[in-house]
Amino acid sequence: MTITQLKYVLAIAEHKNFTKAAEKCFVTQPTLSTQIQKLEDDLDVIIFDRAKKPIELTEVGRKIVYQARNIVDEADRIQDIVDQQKGFIGGEFRLGIIPTVMPTLLPMFLKNFIKKYPKVKLKIEELTTEEVLSRISDGHLDAAIAATPLENDNIKERVLYYEPFMAYVPENHRLKDKKTIEVNDLDIEDMLLLEDGHCFRDGVINLCKSLKQAEDDHFQLESGSIETLIKLSNEGLGMTLLPYLHTLDFREKLSHNLRHFKEPSPAREVSIIYHKSELKMQIINAMYNEISGIIRGAIAFQNVEIISPLPK
Repeated sequence: MTITQLKYVLAIAEHKNFTKAAEKCFVTQPTLSTQIQKLEDDLDVIIFDRAKKPIELTEVGRKIVYQARNIVDEADRIQDIVDQQKGFIGGEFRLGIIPTVMPTLLPMFLKNFIKKYPKVKLKIEELTTEEVLSRISDGHLDAAIAATPLENDNIKERVLYYEPFMAYVPENHRLKDKKTIEVNDLDIEDMLLLEDGHCFRDGVINLCKSLKQAEDDHFQLESGSIETLIKLSNEGLGMTLLPYLHTLDFREKLSHNLRHFKEPSPAREVSIIYHKSELKMQIINAMYNEISGIIRGAIAFQNVEIISPLPK
């Protein structure tokens, strides 16, 4: 049994196809098939049910994949130890970022990061929190930036910043004359929300006190983007809440619709998260330092109350 064979097993388990797995591993399909057959012969078990389309793991195969992932991670840790000893910060790094953070945070740090660490090959994906957790657990992401706490035993969280919520109140709204918004002013009945799958949506719902009432109501509007929520709000369909960083480049004609909350301002906790195995920590630490250093100048709020992204 070799580490290479175990990596082939993991690739097939992921893609459920020998040809795609071979492409992923940069080998020919016959080479990969031969190594898998050799491993099955050595162990005297069948790992994959080749009669199924797509290919499925057998019962013992699922157990082998679970252990193989642990072994491959530990093998990768040896290279991590060497890299840290040498002070090397480089190699491929797969990063996920949730949709309500990516468009504002990424332009703030990406250019500086790749200039400072040119040997790091970043692969960045926009993913929901659920997708992030799944891919970190499966070893398909090295880290992610998401709203926390997530209360996941397999995930470690390192807080980057606390981002206050801002209220976007259109001109015809019942709260238009209030200079400062209080949490008790919010009503889910006239709140425009992001669609299911966005943790910012759950944070907004946790702020509102009448969710049960709204669930029985005849009207509730959800959208997949913050920009759409703003446009719908301008059409008189309700108010919405925005992450503070999203409001920094607001056009002048819209900025008068923004309202701060009375302190302590409701806020979300944004963290860099990674697997408890702590692989590639030298890159994670470098990214943490770069982002937290930049963000201090953008968010000056101190008195905040953290709103959990987990539904209550």
